[in-house]
Amino acid sequence: MDSPLWIDTHAPGIGDLPQEELREYLSRVSAGPINLLLYGPPGSGKTAAVRALAREVHDDPENDLVEINVADVFDSTKSEIADDPRFSGFLTSQRRREFSKADLINHVVKESASYSPVSGSYRTIVLDNAEAIREDFQQALRRVMERHYEATQFVVTTRQPSKLIPPIVSRCFPVPVRAPTKGEVVSVLESIVEAEEVAYERRGLELIASHADGDLREAILDAQTVAEEEGEITPGTVEVLREVGYDDRIEGMIGRAMEGEFTDARSALDDLLVDEGLSGEEVLSAVVRVARARDLAEEPQLAALAGEIDFDLATGTNERLHLAHLLSELGPD
Repeated sequence: MDSPLWIDTHAPGIGDLPQEELREYLSRVSAGPINLLLYGPPGSGKTAAVRALAREVHDDPENDLVEINVADVFDSTKSEIADDPRFSGFLTSQRRREFSKADLINHVVKESASYSPVSGSYRTIVLDNAEAIREDFQQALRRVMERHYEATQFVVTTRQPSKLIPPIVSRCFPVPVRAPTKGEVVSVLESIVEAEEVAYERRGLELIASHADGDLREAILDAQTVAEEEGEITPGTVEVLREVGYDDRIEGMIGRAMEGEFTDARSALDDLLVDEGLSGEEVLSAVVRVARARDLAEEPQLAALAGEIDFDLATGTNERLHLAHLLSELGPD
């Protein structure tokens, strides 16, 4: 996408966050520099919530909010880190070979915490994707939090709070961030596309929300993709998204059927037919395509089964029954 991302241009305030309980939590902690632990699944809005809080409590959030994505360091090689301009001040030529990732993060956090706030009485330091933090750095972080508690608010976001040591958790007010419901995602998308003056049908937004499966960030990016490529968001224009992203789920369904786990396979089938709104023909087509592309079934058997089920779908009325029959035929003898 060449145009600005909707996730940035339509960044929410606290009152715009889709989860009511999250709005209540953040409203309660906006009065002072309380350390926070935001935990929830990917795409649920943890980072967006922290930024919304920063805009609420800081007169100059651009300078008093420091975001550090821990995964950018711990998931990168030392060469990649050494070439990253964000860390050039720390990585002098003498230290390029000998630094540790934990030392780097520790230095950046301590340096950021030592600066005086540009406006107001405190700064906010966000440690994103904290599940990537090693225990030795967590111990160092605990000491930094203790030393700078008066002028620095620490916000830790993570998908896995169990990865954090108890001293870190005990120093933070816990804020659970659940995945938004399909209806909440649709409401967010509706407000954005109306602001962008994009023609849409609600069913198209519902399909995008279903495809994103609780990942609000993905839903917004998908909506922008469809709007820019198709000019409108309708059930017809989001077809490309309905095909993308199901392959792994289809493969899992086929795999469970072939292993004889028919209850789980039928449950996955129900998710595709009911929750995702796919037609029987779409599921059958995806099963054939994925099975062939990933060599999951013998070609003659698959072709014969597909032809039989396709005829049944065209003449019958119970899509689930016919597709469940297909799954049972893929199972072990």
